Amino acid sequence: GWHEHVEPKVEQLTNKLRRLQQGKQALGEEVKEVQSLRDSLQEELDALQTEAYQLEAFHKEKEELCRILQFQCEEIEQDSTRQKQLNRRSKDLIELYRCQIQETKLRHRKQRMKFENQLQQLIEQHKNLHSLFSPDRLPSEIENVTNSKFQLLKAEQQKLSQLCHLEEKLDEARSRTETTDTHTG
Repeated sequence: GWHEHVEPKVEQLTNKLRRLQQGKQALGEEVKEVQSLRDSLQEELDALQTEAYQLEAFHKEKEELCRILQFQCEEIEQDSTRQKQLNRRSKDLIELYRCQIQETKLRHRKQRMKFENQLQQLIEQHKNLHSLFSPDRLPSEIENVTNSKFQLLKAEQQKLSQLCHLEEKLDEARSRTETTDTHTG
């Protein structure tokens, strides 16, 4: 009776052991799968972190570049503003000089006309005073007056050509400021 009693028990235990071993084997494979999955996820995470670091570095670089470009833009704008102000000042000065030259020319013309009138009167007086002068002295007197007239006219011509030269320079300066103005604007 004892032998029969132990037999089924051994069989039960053997079956149970077989089932447990199969279960253990299945679990082992499952663990391997989970570990493999965990490893590949870890690799993916590492790759993503590396990419994140690179992107962050790239972003910082771009931000720095943006700051530099912003600074350069501001500097160029300030330079441009300064240039425009300088041009405006130059134009105002040129206009002022032009007006002064015109005034000087007018003054000069008035003086010349006044001088020519006086000279004409003097010449007339000299001619009229012919009777008071000895005939031999009269030609030299007239020659002196004529000479001084020519010298004064010559001096006036020089003054006028200086004024014209100055006016040309002003025109050049003005056209220069106008071209630089169009480039900066």
